[in-house]
Amino acid sequence: MSADETLYPSLATRLDVILPGVVTSIEIGRERSAGAIDAALKDSGEFVLIPQLDPEVDEPTPDDLAKVGVLAEIAKADKQGPNRYTVVVRAIERVHITEFVDRDPYMVVRTSAFSDSGEEEANNTKAEEVREAIISVLSGEEDNDGAIESIQELTDAAEIVDTIIAHLDLERELRMELLTEADVSERARLILTPLKRMRDVLKLRTDLKGEFMDPQSREHRELVLRQRMKSIQEELGETSDENEISEMRDKVAESKMSDEARAASRKQLRRMSEMSPGTAEYNVAHSYVQWLLELPWGTFSEDTLDVPAARAILAADHAGLETVKKRILEFIAVRKLAPNKQGPIICLAGPPGVGKTSLGRSIASALGREYVRISLGGVRDDSEIRGHRRTYVGALPGRIVNGLKRAGTMNPVFVLDEIDKMASDTRGDPASAMLEVLDPEQNDEFVDHYIEVPMDLSNVMFLATANNLDTIPGPLRDRMEVINVPGYTELEKMQIARNYLVPRQKAEHGLNEEQIELDDEALTSLIDHYTREAGVRNLEREVASLCRSAAVTIASSKEPEKMRMKIDKAKVEEVLGPEKFDSEIANARPEIGVATGLAWTPVGGDLLFIEVRAMPGKGNRRLTGQLGDVMTESVQTAISYIRSRADEFGIAPEAFDRYDLHLHLPAGGIKKDGPSAGVAMAAAITSLLSNRPVRHDIACTGELTLRGRVLAVGGIKTKVLAAQRAGIKLVLLPERNRKDLEDIPESVLESMEIKFVSTAAEAFECLLTDPVTESDGYSAFLPPLPPVERSKENELHS
Repeated sequence: MSADETLYPSLATRLDVILPGVVTSIEIGRERSAGAIDAALKDSGEFVLIPQLDPEVDEPTPDDLAKVGVLAEIAKADKQGPNRYTVVVRAIERVHITEFVDRDPYMVVRTSAFSDSGEEEANNTKAEEVREAIISVLSGEEDNDGAIESIQELTDAAEIVDTIIAHLDLERELRMELLTEADVSERARLILTPLKRMRDVLKLRTDLKGEFMDPQSREHRELVLRQRMKSIQEELGETSDENEISEMRDKVAESKMSDEARAASRKQLRRMSEMSPGTAEYNVAHSYVQWLLELPWGTFSEDTLDVPAARAILAADHAGLETVKKRILEFIAVRKLAPNKQGPIICLAGPPGVGKTSLGRSIASALGREYVRISLGGVRDDSEIRGHRRTYVGALPGRIVNGLKRAGTMNPVFVLDEIDKMASDTRGDPASAMLEVLDPEQNDEFVDHYIEVPMDLSNVMFLATANNLDTIPGPLRDRMEVINVPGYTELEKMQIARNYLVPRQKAEHGLNEEQIELDDEALTSLIDHYTREAGVRNLEREVASLCRSAAVTIASSKEPEKMRMKIDKAKVEEVLGPEKFDSEIANARPEIGVATGLAWTPVGGDLLFIEVRAMPGKGNRRLTGQLGDVMTESVQTAISYIRSRADEFGIAPEAFDRYDLHLHLPAGGIKKDGPSAGVAMAAAITSLLSNRPVRHDIACTGELTLRGRVLAVGGIKTKVLAAQRAGIKLVLLPERNRKDLEDIPESVLESMEIKFVSTAAEAFECLLTDPVTESDGYSAFLPPLPPVERSKENELHS
């Protein structure tokens, strides 16, 4: 059947533009297209392929199709399913689309013959030029002798051009132009450009292969490759490596980096210009120079040296912490008077949840500086601090340099969080690496192993946080100004909850100020009976629980925006359940052999109950509760002191030889150490051996000597706050700790009595009641010793 016949089934091709002479496979998936294939298979197998003008159209209309198509015949058709075919077609010739006869159930078109045009001489000239170009290309390929012979046998210009077009991989727009172009010489001109490009690429590949086969030096081959690559990049409009190196040189010249850093950058750029960009050394040098350029050399944020404004910011962000606020205000004042003053290195030590880390952000805000936080908990490799040497794969600078890059200035507020949690192992000691960072005399020339040039850290304000100073090495602790941050008082917790925690949790749970109200009684209940901590983290969790419960109730109502809830003490117990904590001395009475001491722990102060019991024996001593060496020695000191003054305390001298004593400190899973429980242990032992109960509403602390003197101890504020939380009414402190009373808030001093003692005897007068008898019902009552024979007594004394 010729193209002059009138009607053909037709289908639209979305992406493909099929040209005469092409044999290709087509995937059919549209219903109309499948109908056209069915109709063609029932007839002669011929149909017309028409390309879409816009491939994005799913259901093309006649206006969406080209006016020229190609008549094709089906070589093979495999049905994959309903309306799905895989068809192998052979394109025969171009045809004009004169009319779209029908669209349903498949497209039918009326066609007319497509006539080639152009002058015969011009067509033949261009066709020969195209033939020479394709033969040149095919000559460089292997096993193409048959294709070359077939092309050489062709005589018709249009046939030559169409045959060559069928074997070229061309863009869709160019293929569409070739399909609709009637002038044979113009068709030839359109494909000459891609043919010449193919010939040039083949020549370049042949030249490169020859250069590699030629026994020249490696350096010369690399030079040739770089020149070729430069030419290709220039033709593609891409930036060459030489241009990039030149740009980096300009950035180095304009940077404010130090002379040492500028010299190191230029040295690496010289090396890069002599190396191939594909080598690992080139990438290492490039990353190094890039790091030097990204560091904030000579960039400083301007300090806001306004003392009243800073005081207001600190007061708005944190309640309490007066000592810390005072120190920050002092720094701002000194900085204002002496601008060249180096940044302080402060260590905030205290229990968790008191706001040490968040205080760093407030300080940065008050000073107008950038804020950088580095978590040091669990860091075991000193390279985390000083960086890795560039000889290692994947080397990077340490956290200090990385923090400066993130800050974008050379004078940020640096918070070194959990500095007491660093550890050392076979990979190094990060605490030792911090010595240079935190030494004001050395950190103006801090050298990172990766950067390898000095960096000035003297303008950085370092703020470290720690829970326990004992785990910080002495040399590192000596470089920091330690400020103890004790726990909050009940009044301070109330202020924090009212002003910070409750508003924040309301906002996080989508509640406004009118929808929920926590009265003071509810907050007091939360503080006293649902939390027992030095900070406020658990308090915030309990407030969040109340807000979640309120959110469920409000969201379940028909008009949640009008819903109002008031949470009182009863509602707290309904939501959170029974009270978790009660006063540790509630419903108690004086006991024999049980004294209440005060202890400092990394998470705040705590009560320390010391229990002593006696059994008939031979004077043995047993200590339990994970007592450390210092506390064990305190027990021995207390026993020796009491034994030396047994008559004065009403204790039978032979009791120490005829009773075995067992001293225990509860919470045996926690290791305890330190000398501050000496007075309490002496009181418990004296109480047991003299049958004098110890008052339950008194707590004491102090180190005991063999002479009975009470020495000063640390953590007074923390211990007194722990006593207040437990409901203690009287606290006995060493006379030498009278100066520490200034740190205790007035509200705490008004709620309890503080008494100072210089000797154990003075403490016993307050702690021990009058002797009792067995009839008074005390379980630990120690019966009097039976008399012994004189010979036995002499034997004991001997």
